[in-house]
Amino acid sequence: MSAGRSSLTGVKDDLDRRWQDLGAFIREQRNVGQMSLRRLADLAGVSNPYLSQIERGLRRPSAEILQQIARALEISSESLYIRAGILDAPSSHIDPVVEIRRDVTLTEEQRKSLIRIYESFRRENELSGLVAAAAIDGDDEVSRPPVV
Repeated sequence: MSAGRSSLTGVKDDLDRRWQDLGAFIREQRNVGQMSLRRLADLAGVSNPYLSQIERGLRRPSAEILQQIARALEISSESLYIRAGILDAPSSHIDPVVEIRRDVTLTEEQRKSLIRIYESFRRENELSGLVAAAAIDGDDEVSRPPVV
């Protein structure tokens, strides 16, 4: 096999992996939100089979479809665009806590409250991510939040 053909195969493999990762992320967010495939498909305005194919990495949704899925999942469409390769990830990390502390339009108490809320959301999302990852890996050691 020639070097050119080998590099094209590598690019194709990378793209396939990216779509599979995107689909897994969408499925994970749907499961964390305790939403059925049918419900997400209805909310996003797509068919069940199409959404299932997206989740399995078999279909490559357009930016418009990703936006509809993000809206239905109540997550940022930017996060899906980045995972799909439509947008590049931000090159520099902006620390929200630092930015909150710099905001002179807020009182000290408002800054403290925002930081507490932000950090509690981060902890909650990290725990949800652990639960979702454990469910995918089949790890029963991580306790799951109760179904409400």
